Amino acid sequence: MDVSALRVAQLEWYDAGSRELPWRVRDGQADPYAVWLSEVMLQQTTVPHATPYWLEFLRRWPTVSDLAVADDAEVMSAWAGLGYYARARNLLACARAVAGDHGGVFPDTEEGLRALPGVGPYTAAAVAAIAFDRFAHVVDGNVERVVSRLFRISTPLPGAKPEMRARAAELTDSGRPGDWAQAMMDLGAMVCRPKGPLCDRCPVAPWCEARAVGDPETYPVKAPKAVRPRRYGAAYVLRRGDEVALVRRPAKGLLGGMLGLPTTDWSGVRPDAMAEVPVAADWQRVGEIEHIFTHFSLTLEVWTAEGEVLDGAIWSRDISGLPSVFLKAVRLLSSPAKRERRAPSR
Repeated sequence: MDVSALRVAQLEWYDAGSRELPWRVRDGQADPYAVWLSEVMLQQTTVPHATPYWLEFLRRWPTVSDLAVADDAEVMSAWAGLGYYARARNLLACARAVAGDHGGVFPDTEEGLRALPGVGPYTAAAVAAIAFDRFAHVVDGNVERVVSRLFRISTPLPGAKPEMRARAAELTDSGRPGDWAQAMMDLGAMVCRPKGPLCDRCPVAPWCEARAVGDPETYPVKAPKAVRPRRYGAAYVLRRGDEVALVRRPAKGLLGGMLGLPTTDWSGVRPDAMAEVPVAADWQRVGEIEHIFTHFSLTLEVWTAEGEVLDGAIWSRDISGLPSVFLKAVRLLSSPAKRERRAPSR
């Protein structure tokens, strides 16, 4: 493989027509805070979905020091809808470390970035390359796909990751590492797509082994999916006029620190929901919702009642900032579902 020619072709393609992203700066110095924020949000999230959140975060907290002094609950509420809420907790921990230990200035090396709380190898490499133009190997899902097809890597994921990273390192352009990282990510997103790759538009097609054989969609090879376990629980929608009772979830654990509905534990067996209602009321079963988390599927019974008092509750008319699992539960009330059973007062 002529790596030098491949690099030239790839960067010419990038210069001519790559994606326009709000956090991307050309011919100037990128804001490390904006780049870091975008990279954290884009983990497990698409660009169209993450972009309005990124814009809103920068509007409310224009600098990392502003974010560092933000109230945890406000940040968690602003994050609602992006999912993977541990990222929001890590976001705050990192912002506070940068503000408190580094004077509000991000370290400009991959090693320094790795030392920050919540910053893993990928994010450190991405910020080092994109924000500071440091030589770093940035390998996300898009890059893995491009590399796996270029070299026709047959080892199934996740076992193939070390080889993919090593191959990506062989290709990285040391003269323009920031542009190279973004060019590779753009190529995977725009051309070397999971399904229906646009090989006729690909700048590195002459060097692609999978294209030469005619099976690019075979790569990356994926191991059979493990069966996602199922959990069960119940959620309680206590209404006071047009207000809903919300509770703060424990700081640690799933959806930690977020506002949500009162619930039972989520376990492998169906709960006795009527025995665990949070307060005495005329509870009625609305129905069930299904929700998929990273490591398990959840079947959640939804119960509702009218009430005035719930210890520790925050009464709110605005549910828009709730995690999506709770939004589903509240919105079920407006469906034509039949109220099935009543829970006894206790």
